[in-house]
Parts: sequence; structure tokens; C-alpha cells
Amino acid sequence: MSETPPESSANPDFDAMTRDIAEVPAVEVIVTVAVNLMSAAAVKLGLTEEGDAHKDLDEARKLVHALAGLLDATATEISSFHAAPLRDGLKSLQLAFREASLVPDEPGQGPGEKYTGAVYG
Repeated sequence: MSETPPESSANPDFDAMTRDIAEVPAVEVIVTVAVNLMSAAAVKLGLTEEGDAHKDLDEARKLVHALAGLLDATATEISSFHAAPLRDGLKSLQLAFREASLVPDEPGQGPGEKYTGAVYG
């Protein structure tokens, strides 16, 4: 008996996923990734309801830095309509990082500041 096993719901339909992602404009993908980085950074900074339960400044630094790099690299590709609120969120995260640090970085040395310039707070 040579039966092909039925597709389980655990196996994704990659053709459908490819078609779905093909229909999404690049700006939406970029904004979605940026929002995910912002959300993860906020959690790692202890800015959620759980507070310090998930706080990890080393991880937060990486996420904020990645967000700043993404926004710097895509600044000319996404409209200011999308970029402005993302830059505001980035600056808020950078300030929160500075406040959460026991020994704050020198201005211009904080996460993402090589892309955004010094953040003072």
C-alpha cells in the first residue's frame, strides 16, 4: 500500500504563504518588522505590565540597535507618514534604556545612537 499521508494542520501550506507575502507591499513588511522589534525591546526594557519579570538590558540593547539600523536603512524607502512614529518610538526606547541603565552610556554610545545621534535624557 502506498498511501501519501494526509497533510496535517501542523504543516503549513508554503505555496499559499508565498502567495500571501507576495501581495504585501514592502513598506508594510518593514513597518511590521519595526513594530515587532519595538515591542520586543519594550518587553526587555521592563516596560510591560509584568515589569522587571522579563527585563534584560543586554537583549534590549540588541533590539534597539537593530531597530535603529532598520529605520536608518529604510528612511528613504518608507514615507515620513510611516517613519515619523517609528522614529518617535525608537527615541522613547533609547531614553528608557538610558534611564534603566545603572551606568548609562556616554551620549552617542547608547543603543542605536550611531544611527540616530546622541540621545539625552
